Amino acid sequence: MCMGHRFLCGRSFCPILLKARLSLSIKKLLDALEIQGSSPPSTFVGSWGYPKVTIGPLTPPIKGRETCLMDSPEKWIHMAMDEILRYRFMLVRGKIRVGVEEARNPGRLVLSVQEIAMSTNPVDLEVDFKRKPSLKPVFSPREAPMGFSAPIKRLFLEGNPKIQRKIDYVTSDVDLKANEAVINLYRAGFPQRQIMRIFSLGLIGLKSKRRIVPTEWSITAVDDIIGKTLHREILGYPEINHYLVFGCKALGNNVQILMMPSTWMFEVLEAWILTTKPKIYTDYEYTRGRKNYAENTAGAYYAVRLPVLEYLSMERRQAAVIAFLEVYREWVPLGVWRFREIAREALKKKPLRFETIKEAIRELNKKLKISPYFWLRKSEIYRSFTSQTKLTSFV
Repeated sequence: MCMGHRFLCGRSFCPILLKARLSLSIKKLLDALEIQGSSPPSTFVGSWGYPKVTIGPLTPPIKGRETCLMDSPEKWIHMAMDEILRYRFMLVRGKIRVGVEEARNPGRLVLSVQEIAMSTNPVDLEVDFKRKPSLKPVFSPREAPMGFSAPIKRLFLEGNPKIQRKIDYVTSDVDLKANEAVINLYRAGFPQRQIMRIFSLGLIGLKSKRRIVPTEWSITAVDDIIGKTLHREILGYPEINHYLVFGCKALGNNVQILMMPSTWMFEVLEAWILTTKPKIYTDYEYTRGRKNYAENTAGAYYAVRLPVLEYLSMERRQAAVIAFLEVYREWVPLGVWRFREIAREALKKKPLRFETIKEAIRELNKKLKISPYFWLRKSEIYRSFTSQTKLTSFV
């Protein structure tokens, strides 16, 4: 019915045609059992078959430092969606089947993948495959998409990966807990993507407890570990004085953030606008945080909570926060990084300030496709905020 040009799916391009064009354009580069290229650096750990998983590097069939852009989500926010997919489909995923506990005593192939994960700069590789890589796009709700893949026969690193001293120190300390290692690297200014790779490949933590963690799990784990640390910090800060509204639209997603004068509370409301009556999903926490996993909004909850906490930590304030996430028809599964980076982009902007909650809601009504009144019917934090009487009311 669509024929690739009527765009009945609501997207501005056809993912199937993009896959076909890309396959034709790089088929000659992959028409062999080996490739040479520069990994961004990037690695991937699958979850299927856990505790036996597939790990390996992601490598394009080209060399050069510019390949680092192929695994830098923080730089994709203003790119076109087809450009991001083109970058990701260029990466060839090598696969090695291992047990998760092999992180403690890695074999030669696993050790090579771990070295790639620790590197700060692109790593030149030569990879021999057991069969020619085939294009089978993998779309995940948490991880960025991938294209070609094949099992690895041999992996050779051309030169030594650039491993910074702080990373070498943290990964070598077998008495340092994983949570503490993540925070040490975060405080030192390392990109979250790099911290996640190190966590995923089982390179941090107590020696007896180190294990390989699937990439999709480690993304949320790192978001949560950093978020909980910042959460403990902001509880000692004063509340904000105004109602603040932040917002940003990108990549078929809309993130709007409402901050209210209060002690810390947080909620994510997510709606996929694919039908005339979209369902709204919600997860929330009160001042002490939450202990169980956010089942309804999953990784998106932790991905948005982190930049909100980063903002409040920087401002040395606390607030009640409601994040509104709208997903539109043109969306393609790119991973939860998009919510994290769109929220960060929103929080970089100067907020709109209001004296009352009604004024803030009127502003949100201009920025959301679904009326805020439908959103707020589902909101536990809004209900709690508007119904509770504060002790300061009696002073």
